Amino acid sequence: MSHRISNQRLISRLIKNFELFFRTLNNLKNLRGTVDLLPNELIKWQNVEKILLEQLSRASIKEIRTPILEMTELFVRGIGEGTDVVSKEMYTFLDRGERSCTLRPEGTASVARALIQSGISSNPLQKLWYMGPMFRYERPQAGRQRQFHQLGVEFIGHDSVRSDIEIIALAWDILDKLGIKELNLEINTLGNTNDRSNFQKSFLNWLEINKDSLDLDSQNRITRNPLRILDSKNIQTKKALENAPRLFNFLSERSLKRYSDLKKQLEVLKIPYVENFNLVRGLDYYTHTAFEITSGALGSQATVCGGGRYDDLIKHMGGPNTPAIGFAIGLERLILLAGKELEVPRNTDIYIINQGLIAESLAMDLSRKLRKHDLIVELDLSGSTFSKQFKKANKLKSKSIIVIGDDEAAKREFLIRLFDQSGKRNKEEVISFEDNIKLEKWIYNNLLIK
Repeated sequence: MSHRISNQRLISRLIKNFELFFRTLNNLKNLRGTVDLLPNELIKWQNVEKILLEQLSRASIKEIRTPILEMTELFVRGIGEGTDVVSKEMYTFLDRGERSCTLRPEGTASVARALIQSGISSNPLQKLWYMGPMFRYERPQAGRQRQFHQLGVEFIGHDSVRSDIEIIALAWDILDKLGIKELNLEINTLGNTNDRSNFQKSFLNWLEINKDSLDLDSQNRITRNPLRILDSKNIQTKKALENAPRLFNFLSERSLKRYSDLKKQLEVLKIPYVENFNLVRGLDYYTHTAFEITSGALGSQATVCGGGRYDDLIKHMGGPNTPAIGFAIGLERLILLAGKELEVPRNTDIYIINQGLIAESLAMDLSRKLRKHDLIVELDLSGSTFSKQFKKANKLKSKSIIVIGDDEAAKREFLIRLFDQSGKRNKEEVISFEDNIKLEKWIYNNLLIK
């Protein structure tokens, strides 16, 4: 009797465990701050990516791909230990070898590491781009996720003002090509290392005297990353900073000349700009040009693109002295701004309706042949009735339909039917499976000629 009770308890416990397991399965969701990109949404992404790749190719910029996972020390050195990204936002963990690893929060440090590792001195002048997912633990909102995507462009080994102008113009033209409205370019100069050092001494003295006028977050930055205080969005701090020393007043004649040349060339290219002397990069290896492109199309000035010159970064990471400038564009925000015109998919060129064992085999072979003509061909694999297959073809707004049933299979031929833009039947023709010339002529006359 006791064995029977024990078995009943065991069975009851197993049932409860299974119920808990299946409830957990039913509640499985993506992590907060991550998004599934489903087919209809991906149409917009693919259209944006296509335009981006066309623009980059025309500018003769080459792709580089780096790992999503890197040693944590890379970002501590490449971004800065005192930054919010490193101190608060990175996804960091120990692997089984007890090494600290991090999902990349940005791309520039990885590109710099890859170039140093591969021997940058053998090819010091490079124009590179990358695109892919990045990870930061931030509060999710429209256009900003914890897993997000960036396009990055880096000009390596280029130190002239002309390279600054080219990269700003490239970013501007990309956004313009995508139809982003209400674009605004903000620029500033951070000077050289000596300019920044002289300014920072004066600024730190001012911060110590006026510490109580700043918000708490800015007060905490004084010892960690004081230059980032200049970029504060806090109203109280912004008002206090009106009386702070300005970096612009500490620039050398050479830095001023460089900045003046930058503005003149932007005016020649008719790219409008606004000077923002609080636009900074908080790390010592950022120099001279800093810029952001914003858009008011979402109701407030949202940053779409940020970039600047980082002449001392590669040297700081252990490589040779190598000037560089780059920018990054957030794709999520770009998708929001690009508009609904990017949603239009390319219609299916041919939908193949088929039924019967021999017909299915012939349809499979024909679909492969048609795709070689760069046509979008959907082969119905449902095995359902002709009526249901026709309904699906009409729903997809297919330009033409091929029908292969037992009768067509026996005669070694198929019916191809063309529709006009309104979905009405235009014309149809019967073609033999062996008559490749007739098939190619039909494709050329009806689907390839616009």
